[in-house]
Amino acid sequence: MPVDPQELKGRKLGRVLTKLGKVTRERVHEALAIQKTRKVPIGQLLVELGYCTQRDVQEALAGQAGMLFIDLGKSDLADEVRDAIAAETVQAYQVVPVEYNPRSKRLKIAMKSPDNYRAVDDLRLLMGFNVEAVVAEPAQIDAIIKKHYAKQASVTEVVSELASDDKFKSLAGKGGASIDLDALKEASEDNKVIKLLNLVLLQAIKDRASDIHFEPFEHEFKMRYRIDGVLYEMVPPPKHLGPAITSRVKVMANMDIAERRLPQDGRIELTVGGSPVDLRVSVLPTMHGESVVMRVLDRSNVQLSLDRIGLREDDYTTFKALVNKPNGIVIVTGPTGSGKTTTLYAALASLNDIETKILTAEDPVEYDIDGLCQCQINNEVELTFARCLRSFLRQDPDIILVGEIRDLETGNIAVQASLTGHLVLSTLHTNDAPSSILRLMDLGVESFLLTATIEGIVAQRLVRTICPKCKEAYDPKEEELMELGLLPEDIGGRKLFRGKGCDNCHGSGYRGRMAIFEIMVMSDALRELVMKKASTNVLRDHARKAGMRTLRESGLLAIYEGQTTIDEVVRETIAEE
Repeated sequence: MPVDPQELKGRKLGRVLTKLGKVTRERVHEALAIQKTRKVPIGQLLVELGYCTQRDVQEALAGQAGMLFIDLGKSDLADEVRDAIAAETVQAYQVVPVEYNPRSKRLKIAMKSPDNYRAVDDLRLLMGFNVEAVVAEPAQIDAIIKKHYAKQASVTEVVSELASDDKFKSLAGKGGASIDLDALKEASEDNKVIKLLNLVLLQAIKDRASDIHFEPFEHEFKMRYRIDGVLYEMVPPPKHLGPAITSRVKVMANMDIAERRLPQDGRIELTVGGSPVDLRVSVLPTMHGESVVMRVLDRSNVQLSLDRIGLREDDYTTFKALVNKPNGIVIVTGPTGSGKTTTLYAALASLNDIETKILTAEDPVEYDIDGLCQCQINNEVELTFARCLRSFLRQDPDIILVGEIRDLETGNIAVQASLTGHLVLSTLHTNDAPSSILRLMDLGVESFLLTATIEGIVAQRLVRTICPKCKEAYDPKEEELMELGLLPEDIGGRKLFRGKGCDNCHGSGYRGRMAIFEIMVMSDALRELVMKKASTNVLRDHARKAGMRTLRESGLLAIYEGQTTIDEVVRETIAEE
């Protein structure tokens, strides 16, 4: 008669093995005596001594976690059970369904290890299942995955499956305004809708997408995702499926599915391929239904370390010197999505030690980092950047990060903070480093305060890097060089590189992105020019004479080194006058 796992839960492994009748007490004591001289787990010792098998130890570990250990050797999956989870989900979490009741949505899954608790949590969240987990032999699970789940369903297949299902036709109300709430709730819990959404999410995360868009239009519903700054379209599902997909996302992000007239924000936390992924969800009501955008924050994808964000050796030395100053303001500038936050986080990561108190005010907090006190701006309760900053000064900080200087009040408090001996890091939205000075003056910050506090300004852009799998050398045409203001003799017979396009890069010729930088360090001469309210062009010329490398020049170096292409640099940088 099998032993109830609840009786074994939390007990020592040797005790569990004896309870299961796998080994005798004497043999456990013998192994414990050996363990005092060899730091080896007790289960491994018992297997080495030949007193039990690896399978016995797996069964005992399951019992220790309060879970049942089952034999999948002879079981064959019924179609209903097999189709309960998509092949991608099975592959990602390395679990297989054993029993499934569609009415109660009760699903029993077999896992390789009892500590794969994230699989249970994510299946509850992703699929809305009532999950019960058991443990089975890894080899048996692998055999089932190979037999039943080797062929992964594609988004196209699931979309065509859904298109032929008539039960969603009732959701085709105008703009989703007149849809029955019960029908919407039922559709959001439908297995096929869940399967489609999971496929889209897994595919997007696998392709390292930064955003996933679900957009309703008058005659169609689009699904697109952004990879390396460029949007790619997926196979669009039928228009009437829009409300079902949107509602499923809202259920996962704990939003109100009955509210379809106001914007909503939420977040979804998942574990994909063993790494935590945060999805920030924004829902916006439009004329033809709700538009949903999910921002993918994949911690494993972000290099939060100064030497890995793409700074050249001389730029790295300059930037490191700037962020290691005891006080002053360092500004990182560039358009939305140019990697400013990543650069600042990398700077903070290098400064983050036990002797330094770091406070950040962000809108929103993108990455949760140990050792930083991070404060989320909330305009609804009037917790603005300025108000947050004012409180920061009473919190005895060494370094302050302000998400963005948007107004005079924030600018002035940042200046006051740096004058009272704090290092302030912040961002601005300008085209290049010199124009940031003018932007701050436009906000109303006095020029004498800027000269006293600003230590350096870093402008940056992200350019796509050439795919390493299909990279090829070529001789550029004269018109290509003209776009960069170059003549054939300027490149001195150098070969340039481009990507032909392959499966690795979805035919685009690019994979991944790198940052290019322009770092303007404030010198006494520059401060004098700022006091005289000199124009941006004068500041730029002077900074270049003092050794500043412009964004275009940094881009050119990246082209010569075969990292990126002329098209990318032309797209992201402006020509110098």
